[in-house]
This record gives sequence, structure tokens and C-alpha cells, in this order.
Amino acid sequence: MHRWRRSGIDDAGSAALEFIAVGVILLVPLIYLVVALGTIQEQMLGAEAASRHIARAIAQAPDAASAAARGEVVLAEVIEEYRLDADDVELSLSCRPTGVECPSAGATIVVTVQTRARLPLVPEVLALDRSTAVPVRAQSVQKISRLWGAE
Repeated sequence: MHRWRRSGIDDAGSAALEFIAVGVILLVPLIYLVVALGTIQEQMLGAEAASRHIARAIAQAPDAASAAARGEVVLAEVIEEYRLDADDVELSLSCRPTGVECPSAGATIVVTVQTRARLPLVPEVLALDRSTAVPVRAQSVQKISRLWGAE
């Protein structure tokens, strides 16, 4: 009969060390994912809030001049509140039916806000922060009163 001898290496306590090492390796990407998704969600909420509030401000303004001024004020406030990058925010307005002056009485205004959510911890080297940014787009529609602009 042959007896197996135990090797001279003592494995006592190594399971805890392996658990900690594997836990850290799995936990770091999970934390990054949560932070990145939070950043993207914040940008999405900011774009959605900007499009919705700008559409309402324009539809409720008494005339085209005050509508433009109100829209700019709302956009500036949303950019500040949601910490959007003002250089990345693009705003476009259109009206339906096509061919009508925008904004005008009885038209439906479509406000589109586009921005980019930059991922955290991505370096600015070689513009990596811009190339890895996630595009975010929000659109809101608001009906303008038939009596809009009438005094």
C-alpha cells in the first residue's frame, strides 16, 4: 500500500485571501458601471427636462420675441442644474405642419435637445473623452394655442 504524503505547502487561510482578491477584481468594474450609468442617466434627464420646459415656455409665451428669450433662459437654467456641458448641447426647433412660421399660432412645436454624456475617468488624451461619450437625445412636442400672439 502506498501512502500519499501531504506537500509541505500550508494552504491554511488562503481561501480568505482569494475571496478578497476576486471580490476586488469583480467589484471595481461593477462600481464603475454604476457610476457611468448614473452619469448617463443624469444627462438623459437634463436633455429631457430641457426639451420639455423649452417647449412649454415657447408655447406659453405671448409672442415670438419673448418665446426666444424664455427658451434661452430655460436652457441656461437646465444646463446649470443638470451640469450639462454647454458646448455639447444642441437645440433645434421645428413646427408642424411644415411650411408655417415657427413658432406660430395653431402650430405644433417640436423641440429636440442633443448632448453627449462623457464617461467618468476617461482621459482627455487623444480626445478619448469625446470619442467615448454616449450621445443623448430628447424630444418634446407642444401644441401652441390658436390665439397665440394675439393681443
